[in-house]
This record gives sequence, C-alpha cells and structure tokens, in this order.
Amino acid sequence: MDALKKAKTLARMIKGKKGEDIVLLDLRKISPITDFFIIATGLSPIHTRSIADYLIAHDRPHHYEGIESGNWILIDYIDLIVHIFTKETREFYGLERLWGDAPKVSF
Repeated sequence: MDALKKAKTLARMIKGKKGEDIVLLDLRKISPITDFFIIATGLSPIHTRSIADYLIAHDRPHHYEGIESGNWILIDYIDLIVHIFTKETREFYGLERLWGDAPKVSF
C-alpha cells in the first residue's frame, strides 16, 4: 500500500475510534523525515492508548513510543508518522504550528 493510501486509511481508523481534530499533513516536499504526519487528539490517556493499540494491531509499525503515559503517542511507519495527543499536550507542543507550511490532505 502506498504511503498516501495508508495515511488516509489510518486517519479514517482514528476517526472511527472517536479521535478528534484529525489532521493529515503532506510533508513530501518540505521534509526528508517522512512523507506524512497524522495528528489527532484523544479525550484522555486511556483513549489515546486505545486508538494506538487499534492502529498497532491493524498494521504493525516500525516503532512506537509513549503508550505508557498516553499523553503523546508516536507511531512510526517510516513513510508516515502518527501522533496521538491528549488535548493539553497537543496544544503545548503545537505540531501544526511547527509544520504549518505543510499542505493538509482530505481523507
């Protein structure tokens, strides 16, 4: 599966698990780190862990971290990275501000 299709699928899966404020950013022309970021918010650390567990069970990532605290969970699929935050943590780190020049992708 190509990275864009995979990113859209994962974003829809997050939405299906009641993730909020889901943003899919296309980084292909602005960063060598990865092709896409998915940024989403969970209602609580338990909710963020539930979303992450669902994604990890569906498609095994290369790496993940933050499951224990549940405030910022990063799931690395190499060609796309999923960030699942609690609301307060997302506001504090402001990834959308840092990557504000990246085009948003509809899913």
